[in-house]
Amino acid sequence: MNWLVSKLEKVCVVLVILLIAPAIVLSAEKLPPEKAGTIGKPLGKIAFVRDGNIWAMEASGANQQLICEATNADGRLSWSPDGKKVAFTRSGIVSTKLPDNTGGQHKVYDLFLAYLDSAYVNNTMYWYRLTGDMGNRDPEWSADGSKIIFWKDMNANYVNAYEPNYQICIMDPEGTDTEILRKDWQGMDTFLVAPSMNAKGDIACIALFSQKLQGLVVLPKEKFMMSMDSAKTLAFENPNCVAPAWSPDGKWLAYINNDLNDGSLYLTTPDLKEKYLVFTPPPSVGLYTVAPSFSPDSKWLTFSTNDGSIWVCDITGNGDRRLSGPGTDKFPAWSKTP
Repeated sequence: MNWLVSKLEKVCVVLVILLIAPAIVLSAEKLPPEKAGTIGKPLGKIAFVRDGNIWAMEASGANQQLICEATNADGRLSWSPDGKKVAFTRSGIVSTKLPDNTGGQHKVYDLFLAYLDSAYVNNTMYWYRLTGDMGNRDPEWSADGSKIIFWKDMNANYVNAYEPNYQICIMDPEGTDTEILRKDWQGMDTFLVAPSMNAKGDIACIALFSQKLQGLVVLPKEKFMMSMDSAKTLAFENPNCVAPAWSPDGKWLAYINNDLNDGSLYLTTPDLKEKYLVFTPPPSVGLYTVAPSFSPDSKWLTFSTNDGSIWVCDITGNGDRRLSGPGTDKFPAWSKTP
């Protein structure tokens, strides 16, 4: 009889957890229409990754077209402001076997450009390499098109590196004049990764300490060199918040809550004081923790779920629509022009 009581108690605990977990998501408010402003139809183009290649489609999901046969695109995409290029990440694997028979495998990354004019004349095998030291990923074009921000592992090119050293960097669109934003980057144990930068130069990013997620941080341009202890303190106030992305108008910051009880897409104000629910994935489906992307008018978001689907939803959490999948589609990015 005792074993039966014990089992019943465990079942009750599981049921309580299942009942409580959805309530955490449902209790979050959505953005009121009066704060969102007028929301029209989603316009522009959306690029995305399918089977390691770069594709593009209309914001309605129509006219899907292969634009770059990279075969190993992996991570965030970003359109140039003129709509003529897409910056993307390609990944590979390094395998090592050291003299003492230790070693292993780890992924490496570099940044590339796909050209839309080449794709439109059916040349999908052309791309331009931006970086070559195997640690660079998740590019985002600046609003004026003069820079690309990204993050890199400074140790990716070293066989005997004990652990990564992640740093946020900026370079010009030709892949030259790379600047490491933290001037004290050597010997650090806390890192800022996955950056998104608004038109003012403020950077939203994720803090890592000892390779563990701390949370979301927003650093004004003039405060990017604040102490890592201060950055960690800010991150603790926004735990489990990942994959930030600024809206083009600078009014909103989108992010994904990377929590077992709440894996939803949210919208917040630049000061992180207000929080609004945008999208909760269907049961048994999760969101890819890669930055979502805003429409040019800042009224819509596109993102992907781990069943290989591309979605759009307006910032009030309504009008959600699946554009593709289920399949192998992921990492969508909205063009910066309608």
